Amino acid sequence: MEETISLQEIFSTLRRRIKLIILLPILAILVSGLISYFVLTPVYESSTQLLVNQTQQDQNINSTDIRANLDLINTYNVIIKSPVILEKVIAEANLTETVGQANNRITVGSEGNSQVVRITVQHEQPEIAVQIANTVADVFQREIVTIMSVDNVNILSPAQLSANPSPVAPKPTLNMAIAFVVGLMIAVGIAFLLEYLDTTVKDEQDIEKLLELPILGVVPNMDNDKKNRRGA
Repeated sequence: MEETISLQEIFSTLRRRIKLIILLPILAILVSGLISYFVLTPVYESSTQLLVNQTQQDQNINSTDIRANLDLINTYNVIIKSPVILEKVIAEANLTETVGQANNRITVGSEGNSQVVRITVQHEQPEIAVQIANTVADVFQREIVTIMSVDNVNILSPAQLSANPSPVAPKPTLNMAIAFVVGLMIAVGIAFLLEYLDTTVKDEQDIEKLLELPILGVVPNMDNDKKNRRGA
């Protein structure tokens, strides 16, 4: 016969394992919070903006010129993270990391469909994140004249160190929320696994299911009956 599980059996299983279902998510939250606050190193973020504009001083800008500048941004995004730029950034900022490590810290992207390029840097020290972002912008603005033979990049907004910088990672609240959900899912899974592995007979329903026969009667617990009578 095909065995099916009713909603009543599901809720009965969850009720019997309620301690496990409560304790495991709480434990997951505590572990996640301890790791987020005391183990993981905070990471700070700083960014600067570059404006890709006209190469000439002519103020008559048409749509073709803007389109050409927008096409250049994709090329600039690659050049900014290239070794020819990052090697000079490492030297000028007195960094001790490799080009690959510096590359991983830097994210470059355009602001929507505008001619503005944002350079974002993440670092464990907020002041170094600001220094790297500004150094990348300065080196790129200077070197693009030689690399592309154009002078159409201006620093629109340099990176600045705020009075009380806040880390962008880790995010303890998000981590603990995820830990709660994962812990709850694991707890429910373990509860059903334990229920599946438990072959003991607990009540009349288990006997009916095991023997596939109806129960005709129940023998009471005589010890409990005697105690009840003495108490009366």
